Amino acid sequence: MSREGCHACADAIADVRRICDDLGVPWSVTDVDTDDELRAEYGDQVPVVLVDGAEHGFWKVEEQRLRAALAR
Repeated sequence: MSREGCHACADAIADVRRICDDLGVPWSVTDVDTDDELRAEYGDQVPVVLVDGAEHGFWKVEEQRLRAALAR
């Protein structure tokens, strides 16, 4: 989950892209500001990383933790 103009989001997207590409895992980005429910749930925490639809972390990508979650 991210939003336009968010520098932390841009950094997180770059990290997730690199990690997922390295592991061959598909990923996507959703702008929280395109949906009122997403904005209400995640708007104060972006960037937010979800793994299999569950919140994995926010504000910063923890690379080793994300790699471990994606390897399961």
